[in-house]
Amino acid sequence: MLDQLKPRPYMTAVLAMSADGKLADYTRSAGRFGSPQDQVHLEARVAEADLVLFGAGTLRAYGTTMSVHTPTLQAMRSAAGKPVQPIQMVCSASGDLDPDCHFFTQPIPRWLLTTTAGAKDWSAPQFDRVWAVDHVIDWQLVMAELAQAGITKIALLGGGKLVASCFAAGLVDEIWLTVCPLILGGPTSPTPVQSSGWLEAVAPRLRLMSATADRQRSFSPLRRQVIPRNSNI
Repeated sequence: MLDQLKPRPYMTAVLAMSADGKLADYTRSAGRFGSPQDQVHLEARVAEADLVLFGAGTLRAYGTTMSVHTPTLQAMRSAAGKPVQPIQMVCSASGDLDPDCHFFTQPIPRWLLTTTAGAKDWSAPQFDRVWAVDHVIDWQLVMAELAQAGITKIALLGGGKLVASCFAAGLVDEIWLTVCPLILGGPTSPTPVQSSGWLEAVAPRLRLMSATADRQRSFSPLRRQVIPRNSNI
């Protein structure tokens, strides 16, 4: 039993997709269709977080994670009493990760969220901390334990299955969504929320906070809308 439970961390999903709602093409290669401005925006969201959460598929596609490398953002974190780099947590039930990928040479704190079976091959120095569950990840319990560890803000970077799990658990508070000017198509191309789906009546609702656009993309932060029970919305 956790003593003196703290509020769960505030979770912001940061995603870029094609105009037809795809995170990547049908080969599931790294989606690199964002603009330089998208990278600036992504780094700013990462700099605000205590912990960056992403799935094993995202790590396999990119081989690295977004760290804070801009001096002004590093200084901002230091001034707030935070480490220069947020914790980078990989979520992989199987623990099937390439120990030779560049991620493990980045100067960042690394945590792994996995199962007992997936944790067998992992320890220091690859990961500073390994969080292992028996079989299925209980997201409410994970969030409670992260809160106890001092985590208050999480940046969720994908992929679609992980985002879907977090939505299903009611954990996503905001989405910062960039729509990029290309069409990828394909029934197997990953989407921002990769799941069997929700019926419209019970689908998670969002409220548009603002929207901006240029010739390269449109950018829209959205906040999760909590619908009261018995509401007709």
